Amino acid sequence: AREESVGGRDYTSARITTQNKFDFKYGRIEARIKLPYGQGIWPAFWMLGANFSSVGWPTCGEIDIMEMVGGTDKDNTVHATLHWDNDGANANYGLSYTLPSGIFADDYHIFAVEWDSQEIKAYMDDIEYFVADITPEQLSEFQNNFFILLNVAVGGNWPGSPDATTSFPQTMEVDYVRVYQGL
Repeated sequence: AREESVGGRDYTSARITTQNKFDFKYGRIEARIKLPYGQGIWPAFWMLGANFSSVGWPTCGEIDIMEMVGGTDKDNTVHATLHWDNDGANANYGLSYTLPSGIFADDYHIFAVEWDSQEIKAYMDDIEYFVADITPEQLSEFQNNFFILLNVAVGGNWPGSPDATTSFPQTMEVDYVRVYQGL
């Protein structure tokens, strides 16, 4: 993410996606990442339903493997969240994990979900901190194929805008992304 004026915006950022290239259903999805930091910085490792282009969001479903909303006292906490359609409105369920010391920019960490037809579990460095039962009919979005996204956003409703304490450029360093199936 950079502080630079492009297209009427004050910042540029990055997104990588496997949409229309690779999607899948069920497995362990993990990435080893060193996160950026600072007020208004919003890195994410997440998935959207492969039918996103035809049904839109939230009907396609969303699995947030890891999101962090940067800033003082927030650079040490990540969130795992599910989003789905509830009669035309966004429904969600999520939990967070906070490091006992330091921030996520200090070192690499492994963020993962294990997903099958029954549940989705989220992990940070193999510490399970989120479990969701996806068997109810209203959560049928999570029985379909999904594609992967990695991005660093700047600003937004959740993290707020960068301020004088935010340093640029910011980088999300991704060592690897792996998908394991049929274990």
